[in-house]
Amino acid sequence: MGHGFFKVLGRRDFFELLAGFAPLAGEEVELSAALGRVLARDLVAGEDLPLADRSCMDGFAVRAQDLFGAGESNPAYLESVGRIAVNQAPSFTLGPGQCAWIPTGGCLPAGADSVVMVEHTQDLGSGTIELRKSAAPGENVMRRGEDAAVGRVVLAAGRRLRAQEIGLLAGLGLTRPQVHSRPVAGILSTGDEVVPVDSRPLPGQVRDVNSLTVGCLVEQAGGLARPLGIVADDLEALTRALTRALEDCDLVFLSGGSSVGVRDLTLEVLERIPGTEVLAHGVALSPGKPTILARQGDKLFMGLPGQVASAQVVMLVLGQPAVRRLSGDARAFDDGLRSLRRAELARNVASKHGREDYVRVALEPRPGRLPLAHPLLGKSGLLRTLVQCQGLLAVPADLEGLNQGQETDVWLI
Repeated sequence: MGHGFFKVLGRRDFFELLAGFAPLAGEEVELSAALGRVLARDLVAGEDLPLADRSCMDGFAVRAQDLFGAGESNPAYLESVGRIAVNQAPSFTLGPGQCAWIPTGGCLPAGADSVVMVEHTQDLGSGTIELRKSAAPGENVMRRGEDAAVGRVVLAAGRRLRAQEIGLLAGLGLTRPQVHSRPVAGILSTGDEVVPVDSRPLPGQVRDVNSLTVGCLVEQAGGLARPLGIVADDLEALTRALTRALEDCDLVFLSGGSSVGVRDLTLEVLERIPGTEVLAHGVALSPGKPTILARQGDKLFMGLPGQVASAQVVMLVLGQPAVRRLSGDARAFDDGLRSLRRAELARNVASKHGREDYVRVALEPRPGRLPLAHPLLGKSGLLRTLVQCQGLLAVPADLEGLNQGQETDVWLI
């Protein structure tokens, strides 16, 4: 076979290969269906938001210069010239020495430049208002165009839409954003010992855990999981299944190729499928060293370890970034997306120099102190260690381990 020419890649090298895949084309969607989607083009405001200077508080619209030096012991007295309705632009102009009642969200009248909260005022009757606080121009006011100015880019392409971005689009009336298509991920499991989840395994057989867990992690990253079932460890069957998967899907995850025989079989199948190029065979990652990356045109293939824990770790570290890349996410490879928790290590963790180690940890809360991170050094095939673990501890490739009592970041999963 002779696949020895692949050097084992670091995670960042692997990301560089993933960056060579183009994001999927764009499509217009309704705003109600845009949550979690990634913008395919910059969004430009067609109008100012807000459309006028508006009050952030209930209180009085004033000219800041009229309240210069005002305070508790030195109040200012202004003449109230009207009450502003929340849904109408005021028709009058504020002159020197004048103020007007304004509700939250009300438009400022011409001449006014700030709002004093009602708590700092008192109505003395016959139109005289006592104000016990000075004001700076713009205080308690949302300026016209402060959220978005007409013609300006409000959200850049590559941004994943959360509830707050959708709120901004709604405020601007941008009801059909252009987003990247969601990548469809075909998910295959291989192994003569693997049986469907709803069947009763015999001794020596295991249920197909990976199809479901890999699918969940695909969906979490913004993709669409398409389970394609279990394939026998057989050259013809695997070639047929993989050829069809690459035709129908944007990317394919095959789990189960981690034992040496099956791995060589996977590489042989990839060589047989026209136009397929193996880009990486082996990653400096534990667990997950035997990971394979290949491409066929613009389609992406990843061979994951069959071992259940390893497959999930590789999906978190490499698979989810691959899905995010195809979905157009500008932050696909950004470690800043990891949700980190500072913790203190409960015992020493050994690691091999030259590979990035992902250690499963359980966190023990301690009132007033950092939580304790307990490494779960159980047998790697146990699902229980995954259920008990709240996070992963990444030991960098240039360290030989971490020491008990050391402060470290835990990646919450």
